[in-house]
Amino acid sequence: MLSVRPKVAELAFQVFSRSLHPELYTIHRSRRIERSNYEAQVDITSCGHVITWNALGTTICEVATSAHQPLPKRRCLLSRSLKGSRTERAQCRGGVEYRTHFQLESVEPDLFWMVQQQLGNGPTEGLLHTFDASGRMALGALSYVNVETRQNSMLVQAIHTFPDDYAIVKVESLFSLPSGKKSD
Repeated sequence: MLSVRPKVAELAFQVFSRSLHPELYTIHRSRRIERSNYEAQVDITSCGHVITWNALGTTICEVATSAHQPLPKRRCLLSRSLKGSRTERAQCRGGVEYRTHFQLESVEPDLFWMVQQQLGNGPTEGLLHTFDASGRMALGALSYVNVETRQNSMLVQAIHTFPDDYAIVKVESLFSLPSGKKSD
């Protein structure tokens, strides 16, 4: 099965107050996180990533994917084209908070290949997946997702490269419990 990226013009960023069925996307790398106050599933997918975070009876599901990916409309908190740079925030039930900053950056080819090489050779923590080349470029795209957990929060940093467009998507998201709260 080929695992080639969509074009950057086709990217979307969505956040749901529910989990999504894994059959909706192809998972290449996965990590399960269980802390005393929350649990999470982090997946690198063919188009980007899916992060599902559960705490205090609240679910937040962040999806970086293709705009053509069929996803539910129900309980969608946020739906944006993945273009430029944006900061978003959502206050959820029980005081659970979600904050994200995402950006799509077109860069010069030299800088792109430097970042691509550093990602491919550098990270020892987190999830990394190298995609097949599209045929136009000799090297395939990369996805790297790093997760930092604390007792009441989880910080996720994701980088997805798109060699055909010399573009890099960066996402930084914080999922957090209100101070003094603990999950049941």
